[in-house]
Amino acid sequence: MAAQIEVVDWRRNVAEMYAAVRASPEPEAAHRRWRRRRDVLFSTHPQSPLLPDDRLRLTGLRYFPYDPALRFSVKVEPENGPERVVSTATDGDIRMHRVAAIALPEPVNATLDVWWLGQYGGGLFVPLRDGTAGTESYGGGRYLLDTAKGADLGGDAAALVVDLNFLYHPSCRYNPAWECPLAPEGNTFDTPIYAGERL
Repeated sequence: MAAQIEVVDWRRNVAEMYAAVRASPEPEAAHRRWRRRRDVLFSTHPQSPLLPDDRLRLTGLRYFPYDPALRFSVKVEPENGPERVVSTATDGDIRMHRVAAIALPEPVNATLDVWWLGQYGGGLFVPLRDGTAGTESYGGGRYLLDTAKGADLGGDAAALVVDLNFLYHPSCRYNPAWECPLAPEGNTFDTPIYAGERL
């Protein structure tokens, strides 16, 4: 039972971290606070994806410099797309249904699929694999939104706040014990995004 309570506490911390971001009128300052809080979670929390020795050595996760030109409010275009099933050894099948698309304007100029996760009570999921993957960021891509786990930058019924400076690596980047759904074809593009978490 202790591990389950720790997971709840981790998710509570993540949700509070993103709530503080949404409440801030200054995105860049909110991003600095988000980074500091992530460093504390990763180095001290028992459910950190970092291996114990890596927690002790952590001096701060690495990020590209904040770029205000990579923050957008984007219209959500509903779609009734296919379902994807990602099989994992620990969580069973992760079911994802493509429910929408969002168009990121210049300088990105890419369209991303928006997925609905069928577990955890549901939630929007937007992974992304850009031109930095495998060289300057994790080869499997990064996550932009995962509202089932609290990673939500806001918006309303018609639009989402998308800030590429908040891209982060999935847990499997740090620890092979984790299995993560990675960016499918509709969330992959060649343009490099020099924002968010980096290697």
